[in-house]
Amino acid sequence: MRKFIVLIFILTGCAQAPTFEKEVDGIFSYLNGNTPGGAVLILKNDSVVFRHAYGLADLQSNEKITTQTLFNTGSISKTFVAYVILALAQEGKLSLNDSIARFFPDFKNPQLAQKVRVHHLLTHTSGLPDNRRQHLDSVFLLTAKDQENFNPILLNDSLLFEPGSRYEYSNPAFNGLALIIEKVTGNKWQDEVKNRIFIPAGMKTSTITDGPYPTTGVAHAYLKTPTGYIEKDYGEEPTFAAAGNGGVWSSVEELVLYEKALRDHKILNADIITTSRTIWNYPQWQDATQPFIGASWFIGQTDDGHKMIYHTGTQGGFYGDYVSIPDKGIVYVMLCNIPTPQEEKRTAVLSILKKYNWLD
Repeated sequence: MRKFIVLIFILTGCAQAPTFEKEVDGIFSYLNGNTPGGAVLILKNDSVVFRHAYGLADLQSNEKITTQTLFNTGSISKTFVAYVILALAQEGKLSLNDSIARFFPDFKNPQLAQKVRVHHLLTHTSGLPDNRRQHLDSVFLLTAKDQENFNPILLNDSLLFEPGSRYEYSNPAFNGLALIIEKVTGNKWQDEVKNRIFIPAGMKTSTITDGPYPTTGVAHAYLKTPTGYIEKDYGEEPTFAAAGNGGVWSSVEELVLYEKALRDHKILNADIITTSRTIWNYPQWQDATQPFIGASWFIGQTDDGHKMIYHTGTQGGFYGDYVSIPDKGIVYVMLCNIPTPQEEKRTAVLSILKKYNWLD
């Protein structure tokens, strides 16, 4: 009888696996063909349960996307900057409670800079207005790097709100954090990320650029128009050169290595990981929504109440989503080179994971 039950279990598992894959594939299969597409990988504990690539990385060369193809990860890049800041804080080289006036003494309004702390930049609660003129200065911003993107912030004479009282997503905040890393270490912040995260995590092809494209194995991004596809990436879209807020290029394979290294504390210790993925509660909070962000990571729940750590990335035609459900060992990563509704796809994937009991 026991052998019979085991046999049923094995056969059932074998029958379910391809059905699960087929259902997840159905969410993204429309990306297949001679069009831009994307790559998707789902990990359960240490086992890959879904891995697939769709469409073309480059419409000129007809190079196909693989799960090793590099995409610009957009704002997922912010998590790498945040981890270096947290590591420097643990090493005593800065404090999360430091005023940004320590690092930027040339603020037009020094009193304003005294109010804003490093942790406010990490949690998008600084109240600093984004006064970059992206439309008027679009040609300049095509090549403007972190310093050039942060310079307009130094000219602010007032805040949108008191720091720590509300949430307002801020790209320049992470340009500022990248500059703080350089001021504290004396090194390029990209090198700090590479040495502290990429190398120990085994992310051999991931890179950070504040200039033109990586040269090999990289996707170009596109936007569909009534007359066809147009390229929508470096050279066409402002802020690609401002790497602190969106300069990491990676693949779904290597972003999964990143998550595994975080989970196993290979690159940073447990305290840093916990800090980054704990909601930062401010006593003076006045926003209509409850706090939902840690040190760059967004923190929510699945429909079943499991803690969900996530970050989306959008830059030009690059769209990405990175989701971790730690207590279930689930990691889901999607990277596309065509506008793709991240939350809609995530919801569909989570629904299928639930259907096949991956979230039980």
